[in-house]
Amino acid sequence: MPTKTIIEMDAKPGQRNKLLKALAELHEQRRNAPGFLGFSRYEVIDDADKIIEITEWENAEARQVWLEQTMPSGIFQRLIQILKQPFKAVTVRQIE
Repeated sequence: MPTKTIIEMDAKPGQRNKLLKALAELHEQRRNAPGFLGFSRYEVIDDADKIIEITEWENAEARQVWLEQTMPSGIFQRLIQILKQPFKAVTVRQIE
């Protein structure tokens, strides 16, 4: 059953465009990952530095494999440096 991961990120002041660029690089790394189905990205209306991304995977295992393979690239460390605080992520699946 497909899962979605909802990720909330809050860029440091003046770093929004850097965050969006880093997210675009991250997407290039996962675009063809086995089990990746797509994503959508949103900005919070009253806080443009806050970005919400929702990714969809065939299952939680596919996302975990991709995370483990991507960690050594350093992309997550670059993201963390741009963020005001650690990102929040939750993986969910639809209730049948």
